[in-house]
Amino acid sequence: MNSTHFRMPARRLATVATATVLAAGPAALAGAGAAHATGDQGHASAVVLRTGLDVNLLDKTVDVPLAVALNEVQAPRSAQQTALTATLDGVDGGRPFSVLAAEVADAKATVTDGKAEASTRLTHAKVHVPGLPLLSLVEIEGVTSEAVCEAGRTPTASSNLLGAVTVLGKKVTVTTGGPTDVKVPGVGEVRLDLSKNATTSRTAAATALELTVSVNPLKLGVAEVEGTLTLAKATCEAPAAPAAASNTPADDVKPQGGPVKEAGLAETGGSSLTPYLMGGALALLVAGGGAVAVARRRH
Repeated sequence: MNSTHFRMPARRLATVATATVLAAGPAALAGAGAAHATGDQGHASAVVLRTGLDVNLLDKTVDVPLAVALNEVQAPRSAQQTALTATLDGVDGGRPFSVLAAEVADAKATVTDGKAEASTRLTHAKVHVPGLPLLSLVEIEGVTSEAVCEAGRTPTASSNLLGAVTVLGKKVTVTTGGPTDVKVPGVGEVRLDLSKNATTSRTAAATALELTVSVNPLKLGVAEVEGTLTLAKATCEAPAAPAAASNTPADDVKPQGGPVKEAGLAETGGSSLTPYLMGGALALLVAGGGAVAVARRRH
């Protein structure tokens, strides 16, 4: 079988290969970096109710930490909880004790590509603590909170109080200008902070209502409650922003160093003067042939 095979001179092949590597190198490295870049995928959390209270029973002979979290959710995996009540055992003579009851208690946390967000909503809720089974520590008509963190953008945090707030049986006006103190003689005192929102370059946190509690009904020592209570909190952390891609196409990347020279003539011992030398040799040959012909005619 006949075949024609053209073989590129070794030096020319090496030159072309070097130029190809230099041109493709930056693009190849950029692709490898993108393939191995993982980045932070972000985080979000939400909780309707969280307590950090100490309950002292029977003149402080029994100390029961009251740590309750209702509808606490976290993402990267999207999650939502809507339980309406929170109960506690061991502080009311062995009977379940209702800490919170609400008509709506919703907490949601979501992380998607480039965005993390969380939100809470609580309506027509009553919170009780041991020692006050018939009197609500706080009653609210509605609160909401929301935190949104998006890659490359400033995070936002917001919370709202919807309707009236009643503390230890007293209707109060809560403002964002500072804490509100409620004191009820013979019962206790509660400090309320409304809409505690905070943001950084990548994080946000929104708390609708935070209470600092100190309750000791008639100072009988039956049940003394101290600590904090948080209603409707949402937090988030933005995913890492994607690395900026280069705007220079790979085809525009030029080899570094000196110009690439054609090497095909070098393998045969030629140079850029070779065509002129060959032309001159041909002229001499023609001239010599003419001279031989003239000499033959003379003889």
